[in-house]
Amino acid sequence: SPSALCSTIVSIINKVIQEQGDVIAAEGDTVTLGCRYETTRTGPTLFWYKQEVNGYPQYMLHCLSTSTFKAEEFNVDRFDSKIIETSVPLKIQKLQLSDSAVYYCALQPTVTGNSKTLKTLYKIF
Repeated sequence: SPSALCSTIVSIINKVIQEQGDVIAAEGDTVTLGCRYETTRTGPTLFWYKQEVNGYPQYMLHCLSTSTFKAEEFNVDRFDSKIIETSVPLKIQKLQLSDSAVYYCALQPTVTGNSKTLKTLYKIF
């Protein structure tokens, strides 16, 4: 039937693309972690997570259109992100030792450590 045909053609494309690998930086530095994305959704929401050693991904912030919403722990000027066309870079200023972690960018919210839902990965040393 025509409706069945439409449902097979119309599908959501969701993909985030890693732009660089490990980042090595010194305390006090500024780093920008890149994340490009592809989606057919209008007004997508992009998420950043931080995962410390032996921990679960921790929600940092999410960006929607021109707005950025931060978790309380990351609601400081050191952390900033915004959607710029098809990318959502995460800027971390005045690096501290506690920033050493793996960082993930995702198009979907997640509360698990399932690597299939978290595509972009960075490790700051």
